[in-house]
Amino acid sequence: MINGFFTTIKLSAVCLFFSVIIGVIGAWLQGSSFKWTRRFVNGYIQLFRNTPPLVQLYFFYFAIGTLLPTVENDWGGESPLLGSFAWAAISLSFFAGAFNVEIFRSGIEAVPKSTTEAAEALGYTKLQIYMNITLPLAFRVALPALNNNLVNLVKTTTLAYAIAVPDLLYESNQIWSDNVNVTEMMVFLLVAYFVLVGILVAGMNRWERSMKIPGYG
Repeated sequence: MINGFFTTIKLSAVCLFFSVIIGVIGAWLQGSSFKWTRRFVNGYIQLFRNTPPLVQLYFFYFAIGTLLPTVENDWGGESPLLGSFAWAAISLSFFAGAFNVEIFRSGIEAVPKSTTEAAEALGYTKLQIYMNITLPLAFRVALPALNNNLVNLVKTTTLAYAIAVPDLLYESNQIWSDNVNVTEMMVFLLVAYFVLVGILVAGMNRWERSMKIPGYG
């Protein structure tokens, strides 16, 4: 059970990190001057926002995973190049990242145009304006919506159970199958996720208050 709990925390942390990175890069590419770059990002957003995350998880694990080469394991057999944990992290990061792109885009649109024009007048490049001016302001504006999406992502990690990632839900299932203590394990699961998500929400709210710009927004 302890191993499952730490696996859940590890999976959540990996997905949170990479989904935010995807959101930042995707929002940057949406403002690209290249038409096909913008179309690619918009296609990615539509694909991952309009399909169920469990279907995406199965697609990555069973469809793409079977196309990759295998590696020899310690027992002389063959193992997949990427395991279930890796595919869960990839799938859920792309799923949440699609929403994060739109969240960061809305934050960027809230930044006054005069601010970026002033940076251009000072000789800043487009990338410098985005990294040093637009993104820090947009991040503060988008933080409430981003917090909500990241909390939902942590709860969505329970889907990793479907491809046998040994997270908290998977390990609980193994325990109640052996000991027939379903009621006790269900209560423990509910309390464990309530505490885990509650800690994340409290941390996010504190972060949001510390990042707030007085008089802005």
